[in-house]
Amino acid sequence: MASPEFSVPARDLDAAGKRFHFDVRAPWIRGAVEGTGIDVPGRGGELDVRVSKSGTDVVVRGTLTAEVVVPCARCLEPARIAVQEPLSVLFVPGDASTAGRGKDREEEEAAADEANVVHYDGETVVMDAVVRDEIILAIPMIPLCSDACAGIRPGNPEEE
Repeated sequence: MASPEFSVPARDLDAAGKRFHFDVRAPWIRGAVEGTGIDVPGRGGELDVRVSKSGTDVVVRGTLTAEVVVPCARCLEPARIAVQEPLSVLFVPGDASTAGRGKDREEEEAAADEANVVHYDGETVVMDAVVRDEIILAIPMIPLCSDACAGIRPGNPEEE
């Protein structure tokens, strides 16, 4: 497994918080979204966050910016999508694979509703999965290369 790209040691945090800036490298994005049809033109993006700690919980707030390219839903030509997503995530100590054990059904459903709660190992806050998810979720369901895109135009068989 590759080492985390966006991580912060929890021991370095306090209630006042610290600001962190990460370059979201294009090769990292390509690897993170491999197999999805998403491409990255050029430089990648940036992750600016303020990370603070309350007890053992860690709060991450900030902004993710990037640019990706996906096929246009109408003409299949490249459609550039600007990603500018706010982040607000609560990291709590624990293992995601054991989360929910020993809880009744109502508690499990309430935990599932907390989509912005992510588990971490208690020592290092790793934001890689959050960044990947935000990039993917920023892509519109129907991406267009332009609002005026007419779509695929059938060729005239007589001209061929």
